[in-house]
Amino acid sequence: MAAISPSLVPLLFFARISGIVVAALVLSWALLFKSSFLPHSSLSFQEDPIYAVLHPLFMVIGFILISGEAILIHRWLPGSRNLKKSVHLCLQGVALGSGVFGIWTKFHGNDGIVANFYSLHSWMGLICICLFGAQWLVGFLSFWHRGEVRMTRVKVLPWHIFLGLYTYGLAVATAETGLLEKLTFLQIRRNVSKHSPESMIVNSLGLGLVLLCGIVILTAVSPRYHPVQSKLMYLSDTNTKCLSS
Repeated sequence: MAAISPSLVPLLFFARISGIVVAALVLSWALLFKSSFLPHSSLSFQEDPIYAVLHPLFMVIGFILISGEAILIHRWLPGSRNLKKSVHLCLQGVALGSGVFGIWTKFHGNDGIVANFYSLHSWMGLICICLFGAQWLVGFLSFWHRGEVRMTRVKVLPWHIFLGLYTYGLAVATAETGLLEKLTFLQIRRNVSKHSPESMIVNSLGLGLVLLCGIVILTAVSPRYHPVQSKLMYLSDTNTKCLSS
């Protein structure tokens, strides 16, 4: 059981604080400004507005925050590697389910599926959720299927880490484009002031997501405490000894 490096304690603390602030901001936006999520098309008023409100909640809290916590699991959770991998896999599964449901809420209206794919945000979201699902499946098969040899897992692990961090950054970037798209619509179509409380909440939410993304990735790649690197070195030394013998 490896102890948490003292250098990671501030990063983990600020990651928790950033996550709480982001969750509070998106909840405040969804609960205090429900009218902003109402469909702007007169043909779409039959749609239950709760689905429009659920989209940012599931994508930010359910997808980004939970997947970020899954990344941090390997940095602070005590116990065996199998325990950490189990918790990591479960949290990523919850994040994937939240992301799929969050995207489904956008298809619940009367406009149809194709009509929702008209912007950079929508296409980035589709690519992100597909990449995340493929990453989760490959991770499950590579690290839990007993038929995989150890060397295969060693080769897959760096790519798994890279794609995981890339997908997490892509999710945050997708959320930023969504916030920009929504705020631009509110300011142009509904005359929301640039200095209104809602604009300040949305902008603060965007800044909070950027800060959270940076802290999570920095914690994950921190060179002062990197169990993955030590594991790879140990496995490489073991395989070298086996080959030499």
